[in-house]
Amino acid sequence: MFRLRLSEPGFALVQLLLIVFSCTAKQLLCKRRGEPEMPQLAKDGEIMLGAIFSFHSSWKDRQDSFILNFRDFQFAQAMLFAIEEINNSTDLLPGITLGYKIYDICGSIARGVRVALALANGNENISTLSEAPCSRPGQVQVMIGETSSTPSMAIATVNGPFHIPLISHFATCACLSDKTKYPSFLRTIPSDHYQSRALAQLVRHFGWTWVGAIRSNNDYGNNGMATFTENAQQLGICLEYSVPFFRTDSADKIQRITQIIKSSTSKVIVAFLSLMDMDVLIHELSRHKLTGYQWVGTEAWIFDSQTASMDTHHILDGAIGLSIPKAHVSGLKEFMMDVKPLKASGTDIFTEFWETMFSCRFKSGITSADTQRECTGQEDLSKVQNSFTDMSLMPIINNVYKAVYATAYALHNVLMCDKTCNKKVQILQHLKKVHFKTKDGDEVYFTEEGDPPAKYEIVNWKRRKTDIVDFVTVGLYDASLPVGQQLIVQNDSLLWAQNSHQVPVSVCSERCPPGTRKVLQKGKPVCCYDCVPCADGKISNKTDSITCVLCHSEFWPNKRRDTCVKKEAVFLSYEEIMGVLLTTASLLGTCLTIIVAFIFFRYRNTPIVRANNSELSFLLLFSLTLCFLCSLTFIGQPSEWSCMLRHTAFGITFVLCISCVLGKTMMVLMAFRATLPGSNVMKWFGPVQQRLSVLGFTLIQVLICILWLTISPPFPFKNVKELKDKIILECALGSAVGFWAVIGYVGLLAFLCFLLAFFARNLPDNFNEAKFITFSMLIFCAVWITFIPAYVSSPGKFSVAVEIFAILASSFGLLFCIFFPKCYVILLKPDKNTKKNMIGRGVYRLWEKKEESSLGKARQMYLYSPFHTQGNSMCFT
Repeated sequence: MFRLRLSEPGFALVQLLLIVFSCTAKQLLCKRRGEPEMPQLAKDGEIMLGAIFSFHSSWKDRQDSFILNFRDFQFAQAMLFAIEEINNSTDLLPGITLGYKIYDICGSIARGVRVALALANGNENISTLSEAPCSRPGQVQVMIGETSSTPSMAIATVNGPFHIPLISHFATCACLSDKTKYPSFLRTIPSDHYQSRALAQLVRHFGWTWVGAIRSNNDYGNNGMATFTENAQQLGICLEYSVPFFRTDSADKIQRITQIIKSSTSKVIVAFLSLMDMDVLIHELSRHKLTGYQWVGTEAWIFDSQTASMDTHHILDGAIGLSIPKAHVSGLKEFMMDVKPLKASGTDIFTEFWETMFSCRFKSGITSADTQRECTGQEDLSKVQNSFTDMSLMPIINNVYKAVYATAYALHNVLMCDKTCNKKVQILQHLKKVHFKTKDGDEVYFTEEGDPPAKYEIVNWKRRKTDIVDFVTVGLYDASLPVGQQLIVQNDSLLWAQNSHQVPVSVCSERCPPGTRKVLQKGKPVCCYDCVPCADGKISNKTDSITCVLCHSEFWPNKRRDTCVKKEAVFLSYEEIMGVLLTTASLLGTCLTIIVAFIFFRYRNTPIVRANNSELSFLLLFSLTLCFLCSLTFIGQPSEWSCMLRHTAFGITFVLCISCVLGKTMMVLMAFRATLPGSNVMKWFGPVQQRLSVLGFTLIQVLICILWLTISPPFPFKNVKELKDKIILECALGSAVGFWAVIGYVGLLAFLCFLLAFFARNLPDNFNEAKFITFSMLIFCAVWITFIPAYVSSPGKFSVAVEIFAILASSFGLLFCIFFPKCYVILLKPDKNTKKNMIGRGVYRLWEKKEESSLGKARQMYLYSPFHTQGNSMCFT
């Protein structure tokens, strides 16, 4: 208003101007555009609260409106009940009356925005001059609602700039926790961020890794399913399909969804659907009788009795899912049952509720076309069984109740603030800080994101014989607990699809048992794989292993390839057949050698023993005994002393043996090659020289062995590479040069002995020992020449067996070729064991006749015969 101070002469002019402008003053109004939005329920108060619900599924004329949504009407009643309690309270907001304006938006986003603006600005036209702004303080302090996420997002976007809090009781989309986009949004129901994670853990708990998914094609379904999919992938769960659905979809689209479910191999369906979408989908699936699937649901429909009553074809039998924990509000049910119609107008929401409850019409609303009976207003509400009288949605109703009380506590803190607090702080900030308990013990507070603590009950559908579904609590989920302890499920009390007590199986591929690994199938999700046995030397000791672990070099997988067991130690032992046979052969050779030595000792004075240099013969028999016995050092588990002993003993004993044979060969050869009678050549091959030659040859081998043992001796070695599943216990050579030096020296002496014996093979003698030595050396050389490739190519203990065989074969060759013919004569042909037979009959006759003409020839023949080893003296008399 302008305040004018004018003189009296100008007053008349002013009056004239006022009269002129009075015609246009009616147009200077702050006026809303379009028709005003009027609340369905309203009551004046000193402080006004707004509420937004969806009493109808569509906005129609009054005469067609037998489509009241009882669920949201319950929510409105819970708000009225809470406001009435607060107004009657002497502790909370004493002396202050709360009023309300409750709007119906029918689930429409556009109507939600209009209603939010109406609650913020009011519907009254305000008179003002053109220069004054139309803005004014908000008409309500807080808004309660809306039930769905998508309308709540639109309303919260509108409310954000005005800092008017919106507290939802059932909008669960995790996107609403984003305070940068929705700074004034709070809720009394947990965010789907936690519900999606809980659903993923629930699915994984039962071993379902191959599932289908259906979601509402809105912010609630799309955001919730996106979070579920992300968490499911982290837990190894694959989605065979994920299809969107909305209740207004065409018949063709619904048909495609039905075909996808029919053709799928998964037996579990995760339904992230709003309540209205679920009701429509169940109606469509019932037409195709798609039973036998295990449904996993969200709090939107899992404990809704109306959905259960619609499922007449048992599509959802055994469903399991998450619900808001059970709650109780004292006096609320009685308050709801006391609803009465207002018959004055016949058009209010209470009258419509009454007519919908009893399918009747009040007299003022009856027309000639009406067929319903007349309502009296005295009908008994307690006898009606429908979704309004059903209190199964009490957890959600309680959320509305808590939202109103949270508002009241915030207002109380603002109004009762003393001089020390900042009264300019908005009510939104006070709302975020409230922390109280309801009269029934429910704790109420908000996190930084404006969410309550996330707690869910796990509900299982159990249908009675009377076709009534019981929502049985079978577990809990508490997001505040440590990971691994958040989910608790009582598996024994569960009932599954088709009334089965066996947990359904829903996997793309069966689990891979220990001993195998998973190999992904080309072009398919990670849950589809083949189970491939672990490769040689590898194991997997857990189910569904993606890799096989290599066993330690001394271990090998068992038959199932699920654990590493110590490899069997393999060596040539005395217990196995091969060891027994070789030991027997060694002992047999030793015994035969001793027998031969005994025979030679027993008949040491006979011509055949004396003619063959008995001293070297006994030394040779002794060395052969050692050769047979040294083969035993190769049998048994290798140790440090056995590894050093076996090769050195073998090398020294064989050199001793070959040295004796070489001495006998050289003596025979020199005796027959001395061409001139009376020659002194034989004095260099007497007994002393023979002993020294044997000793010298043997000392060379001893020296080689000492150097070998000093520089790099043989040592026990575990060969894990030769055989993949066994450990070969063997003796490593240490220095390969030392080993081949020992073998090479034996071979050199053997070759020299063979060469000399070969030259003496045709010397005249009835019993030419050079021939026998030649045969024995031929066998010896053949054995050891073939030994080299056989030894190198033989694996493990067989190489040891080859070496033992070579020792025994060469020893038996020497024993048989040199001594057995003599033993044969001694034992079986004693008549041939005479001087006459040894030196030849012609020489013997000449010697007996003493013919001078023949004496020189006889003397030469006898002198250089094998009987003579000491110059001109005879070896025997």
